[in-house]
Amino acid sequence: MAARDYPKIVVPPPGPRAQDVVARDAEWTSTCYIKEYPLVVARGSGVMVEDVDGNRYLDFMAGIAVSSTGYGHPKVVAAVKDAADRFLHICGSDFYYEGMATLCERLAKLAPGDSKKRVFLTNSGTEAVEAAIKLVRHSTRRTAIIAFRGAFHGRTTGAVSLTSSKARQHAGFGPLLPDVHHVPFAYRYRCQFCADEPACNRGCVDVIEQELFTRHLDPYDVAAIFVEPIQGEGGYIVPPQGYLPALRVLCDRYGILLVADEVQCGVGRTGKMFACEHEGVEPDIVVTAKGLGSGMPIGAMVAKESITTWTSGSHGSTFGGNPVCCAAALATLDLIEGGLMANAARMGERLMTGACRLMAKHDCIGDVRGRGLMVGMEFVRSRETREPAPELVQELVQRSFRQGLLLLGAGKSSLRLAPPLVIDDRDVDTALGMIDATLGEIA
Repeated sequence: MAARDYPKIVVPPPGPRAQDVVARDAEWTSTCYIKEYPLVVARGSGVMVEDVDGNRYLDFMAGIAVSSTGYGHPKVVAAVKDAADRFLHICGSDFYYEGMATLCERLAKLAPGDSKKRVFLTNSGTEAVEAAIKLVRHSTRRTAIIAFRGAFHGRTTGAVSLTSSKARQHAGFGPLLPDVHHVPFAYRYRCQFCADEPACNRGCVDVIEQELFTRHLDPYDVAAIFVEPIQGEGGYIVPPQGYLPALRVLCDRYGILLVADEVQCGVGRTGKMFACEHEGVEPDIVVTAKGLGSGMPIGAMVAKESITTWTSGSHGSTFGGNPVCCAAALATLDLIEGGLMANAARMGERLMTGACRLMAKHDCIGDVRGRGLMVGMEFVRSRETREPAPELVQELVQRSFRQGLLLLGAGKSSLRLAPPLVIDDRDVDTALGMIDATLGEIA
């Protein structure tokens, strides 16, 4: 079998050309940017990313789960070029073009459940969340919204009001959207209700009725519950089996809408088109983005027709559903349905098995969870106390970068493994081997 040309470090990163770009970026860009490590990308191919100094990396974060079909997939590139050759823009809120109609039809038919759906296209996941906030309030004529601790729904004012990931994302921006209420998520490893119990006791669902609805909030004032079927930035947390159906039952009891935020976990990443399909749940609204356009900026709010009660002009977007982005999304869906979703399931099993082997070998790994190619590894100082070890994750990410593996943390002390869906067994084994070797040095 032919040798692969990645990972390969030819000059310790950041190299001289990368340093120049980093310096200019630091001089002129807004101070709010995070910049995880000094990766300065020149090009990519498949799961390989090459920097401006010629270093080649194995990518296990995919631009935060965005580059679903890898870098430069010929079918996506061809679709983008063809669309760009014809026209770059005509506002989809005011005019018509085939790509937009085709994509909306396709997403509506792909969404979970049998009920008819309608689709609003956006530039991002955050904008899709904002659209959902407006629609649930308009449709129900209720104002309250329930979200979860640890959730990430975006950074615009409405979306960040639902977000409960890091305090700095709220700091200095108040007052935020009123009537948003946060409750515990089904974080089995650290659940305040059942972390030390042999099985999930649904305490985090019961508390909504027994505490929130009893003492603080009338359930008939609640427009919607927004939930990530798998929490992303919160730590790649997979709730126990039955959790999402229990939320569906709760919502139905009080006429509350259920909104599934699948911005990160949707579009085939978990081995199904949408993560809530693993539980057989049909949300009232699904929002998605990230991997939908293979890197082109596009998102979508897919809502049941029965709740799509707003009228013409109630909402809109100049760039949402841009024709070039629609072309990229349609090509992406062809590839996802044409084999990449199945590959995510197969490679996800291999990745989970390997991650569990690492947990058996390294005591600093307290928990491994995931579905498909969305796998989280949580690091602790002690398995007995479960005290988080954020510094260990940071060291692992930084060392891996210098050795040619691109990783990202999540939550307080978790590592997220979210490679492009074109990954194969050799890439999975290479990444696991590199993580294993680095943990042997630092843990």
